[in-house]
Amino acid sequence: MADASKQADKAAKKQVRAAKKAQRKQTRSQMWQVFNMQRKQDKALIPLILLSVIGIPLLLFLIGLIWGGQWWMLPIGIALGIVLAMFIFTRRVERDVYKRAEGQQGAAGWAVENLRSGVGMTWRTKTAVAVTTHMDAVHRVIGLSGVVLVGEGSPHRLKPLMAQQRKRLNRVAPGVPVYEIITGEGEGQVPIAKLQRELVKLPRNYRKNDVASLAARIEAMDSTGAGAGAALPKGPMPKGAKMSGMNRRARRQAERKGEA
Repeated sequence: MADASKQADKAAKKQVRAAKKAQRKQTRSQMWQVFNMQRKQDKALIPLILLSVIGIPLLLFLIGLIWGGQWWMLPIGIALGIVLAMFIFTRRVERDVYKRAEGQQGAAGWAVENLRSGVGMTWRTKTAVAVTTHMDAVHRVIGLSGVVLVGEGSPHRLKPLMAQQRKRLNRVAPGVPVYEIITGEGEGQVPIAKLQRELVKLPRNYRKNDVASLAARIEAMDSTGAGAGAALPKGPMPKGAKMSGMNRRARRQAERKGEA
């Protein structure tokens, strides 16, 4: 029995190692594909990466020589160069993705779902908490600032929709700060590429540990159906896609909600 148990454990560990190896291989393959796609449309990518992986180590190596043969600065420079190259690569890919998504239906919801949680930052998000029959949408972000309502669509249709969401939030979480952001390129609007930057600028009214309990109170509202909107497509909708079928579906959902 003991031998059989050991063999089973070994087999399970072997499967786990094989799965991890396959996952790493897939990740490397995906990264290589993304890199090849990016370098074809971003002519500055390769020079910037070479400047990072060669220039930074060389600079630190020369500084080490000037300081009296501090050779240990070379490996530090190599490590810093690789980190900087990866940072440049990911940020330029992200920039181009946002550029292509800007102005497409569902782009703000996609941006909300892909908010980066960094040091001291945490987000609890829900897309399309309210939607009009014209597919204007309000998304919700819960974080250290409180609650942020992120709207995409026509401002004159979004404002009453956001006001309605604010009232509902005040009922379930009175006193919680509620901020409003409308995405877009117009005056007073925020491009989706700068959405996270605007969210980070907001006052920090809560600690990181408070966000989960705050989100639980607010998400209870969703389970009752209050504040729930029609579903939007996941991610930005390709330009030129037909909206008529989606509009009809949204209208039917709104009518059923009104009858209930």
